[in-house]
Amino acid sequence: MIAKRLSELRQRIDTIDDKILDLLNERARVVIEVGRAKAGENKEFYVPSREQAIYRRLIEGNPGPFPSEAIRRVFREIISASLSLEEPMKVAFLGPQATFTHVAGMQQFGLSAQLVPQKSISAVFDEVARGRAHYGVVPVENSNEGIVSHTLDMFMESDLKVNAEILLEVSHDLLSRTGKLEDVRKIISHPQALAQCRKWLEENLAELPQVDVASTALAAQLAAEDDSAAAIASEMAANLYGLKVVKQKIADNPSNFTRFLIIGRQMPGRSGHDKTSIMFSVKDEPGILYRMLEPFSKRQLNLTKIESRPLKSKAWEYIFFLDVIGHIVDPGVKEAIEELHQYCQFVKVLGSYPKARL
Repeated sequence: MIAKRLSELRQRIDTIDDKILDLLNERARVVIEVGRAKAGENKEFYVPSREQAIYRRLIEGNPGPFPSEAIRRVFREIISASLSLEEPMKVAFLGPQATFTHVAGMQQFGLSAQLVPQKSISAVFDEVARGRAHYGVVPVENSNEGIVSHTLDMFMESDLKVNAEILLEVSHDLLSRTGKLEDVRKIISHPQALAQCRKWLEENLAELPQVDVASTALAAQLAAEDDSAAAIASEMAANLYGLKVVKQKIADNPSNFTRFLIIGRQMPGRSGHDKTSIMFSVKDEPGILYRMLEPFSKRQLNLTKIESRPLKSKAWEYIFFLDVIGHIVDPGVKEAIEELHQYCQFVKVLGSYPKARL
């Protein structure tokens, strides 16, 4: 009786799967038509605001029992595969493979995109600017270690726009070939990863030397060639290089997020849940910092970040980077930025884009 019941249920699942496959192909045909329509008007085929709207609509309308948190993952791959039908999407990222930037790129663009590693942040910008990649993925800040200065510096000289942001939870694991703590004689990782795991290392492996390398992925690659070495890297790096987990989640702060930016050649449209990033240089005069923030304050705009960087061409002068909630086409944001011009030597809008969700 049980076997018969199971057989009937499995047949129902097969029938449903066949319907899903038919619907996926129907969706793909519509996507191809959308691609043709966009090509006729020379529009971007990847629209972050549209993608976020799809996720929100489906999650808000999900009656269950299919888990809402899985909807984004499933439809990310459906959208990724659909976009590849319009045009193979090439995405440059700060490599090598299995870095957290690589993971962030896959989270944003799915497995059907062609993710191409680059050796530096400037190389990512260059690939996108020259049209050799449609988009780029670069880190901009970590919740524990702060800003990635090189990324902000690149915006000073680049005309590329921020198209989206990604907030990725960073989980550091200790990895080795044997998976045994007693075999470890040295620790290899990127300096930032070592810093984020400082307390655990001091309490458990204080006597072992630490070796700085260019990335957590390179650390995993070196550990895969040396039985005495352990790497601090991601789970993805363990899978790629055939390593075993010695200890999971060794970061000192369990709430460790890195923010990544998607850069492209055009400004995304309004999604209704946006953030705008701007860069500006102020005139050196008394009270300027107060007046710089006043256009946003009196319009009750929410500033989520302000960061300063030295202006390399002039000593003791600074460039400011600011994030404000809203899109550049929103009246309040537009008026505030226009007013900001009065106090600045220059103002540059880096992009308006959908806010990331945790």
